[in-house]
Amino acid sequence: MRSASPSTIGEATPQREAHVSHADLLGLSPRQPHLHTLYLGVTNDLERRVLEHKEGQVPGFTQRYGVNRLVYCEGFGDVTAAIAREKQLKGWLRRKKVELIESVNPQWRDLSEGWYD
Repeated sequence: MRSASPSTIGEATPQREAHVSHADLLGLSPRQPHLHTLYLGVTNDLERRVLEHKEGQVPGFTQRYGVNRLVYCEGFGDVTAAIAREKQLKGWLRRKKVELIESVNPQWRDLSEGWYD
């Protein structure tokens, strides 16, 4: 059971409390925006993790495909719940993930915009 509802546009803010974990979707590669490349992960420090992706510090999929925009996230008070949600979302078809993102972020805006100014 989720302990928090999905963030909505303008409400995705990094939670600094140690007990908050996030299931997050990064997407929209600037190199191939029409493909909506998606990456799904869990972190206990959303601000740090998004910055690592933006700066290309995370080797692998996100670095290779330039996926560095936070387009969706959910906060949880329990890391176990965040991991369970990540697994659930990973089991979804791509179409369903896109529908979830577009239900709260139809423009695929980077929800971390302004965090590092």
